[in-house]
This record gives sequence, C-alpha cells and structure tokens, in this order.
Amino acid sequence: MEQQDITDPISEHRATTVEQGPFCLARCTCGWRGPARRARSQARADGTAHATGDTL
Repeated sequence: MEQQDITDPISEHRATTVEQGPFCLARCTCGWRGPARRARSQARADGTAHATGDTL
C-alpha cells in the first residue's frame, strides 16, 4: 500500500493518497475519504481540495 503526503504536515487536515488495486483515493487524518479514482492526479486533487477547504 503506497501513501503520498499531499498537504502541509502542520495543517489541521493531512491528506494522503492510498492505492487499492487499480484505484487511488485520498484519505485525511480527520476521517474523510475521497472517491476512488483511476487517476492518481485526481485523487491528489481531491485531497488538496479537502485540506484547503474547497468542497468536493
């Protein structure tokens, strides 16, 4: 299982991407989970949007 940090570690929300089979999704330390995506870049964008307060 590969993870990649996509937000600043000092922020309230810390999102990472997780690979599950052919899909990738963003997860946050607050418990939020983004939708499964085939494109890693889209999963990272979902996590960034969540961490910065933009809604999905």
